[in-house]
Amino acid sequence: METQVRAIFKAAMNVAKKGVKAIPEIEIPIVGTIKEYTPLAQLTRRVAKEVGAEGKVHYTIGSMLEVPRAALTADVIAKEAEFFSFGTNDLTQMTCGFSRDDSAKFLIPYVEKGIYARDPFQSIDQEGVGLLMKMAVGLARGVKKNIDIGICGEHGGDPATVEFCHRIGMSNVSCSPYRVPIARLAAAHAAIKEKQAKGKK
Repeated sequence: METQVRAIFKAAMNVAKKGVKAIPEIEIPIVGTIKEYTPLAQLTRRVAKEVGAEGKVHYTIGSMLEVPRAALTADVIAKEAEFFSFGTNDLTQMTCGFSRDDSAKFLIPYVEKGIYARDPFQSIDQEGVGLLMKMAVGLARGVKKNIDIGICGEHGGDPATVEFCHRIGMSNVSCSPYRVPIARLAAAHAAIKEKQAKGKK
């Protein structure tokens, strides 16, 4: 990780010389406990000082929430993290207990039989994985009201997932470039739907 962080800060400083303002978000993955997060956040700050980026490059340090334990202890991690991003592929694998690599063999029959409404690797399993996400958002926001919380991966381009993320109070979604128009449209629909629902009350 040290090599990657060093490269990020050096790149940010290089483009700054050309008038481009880069704002790196250093995301620490596969964290299950604050004791894993803290040393790596400290390493990041140390490297920033060593390369001369501290005070010159605006950066933030956060964590991927990919491990169920991290979601369940998001309030503890949020005391130090500046942002969260759900790694929904790994979170789905660990929560549901099956691998994305070989699940296609049985997930199609599962969907056909109604065991899952949709393939949970295509659209968030809102009752299981989604419940963990909702809990994590609530826990984190209980510590830091305005902490930035998003998701990354293909789920971010699924309209049902985007609406769900909006509903539980997440800040953003990200996805592959070709799915960005779909995600933006879904986010707009979710916002309009929420506004209409409030107007009826």
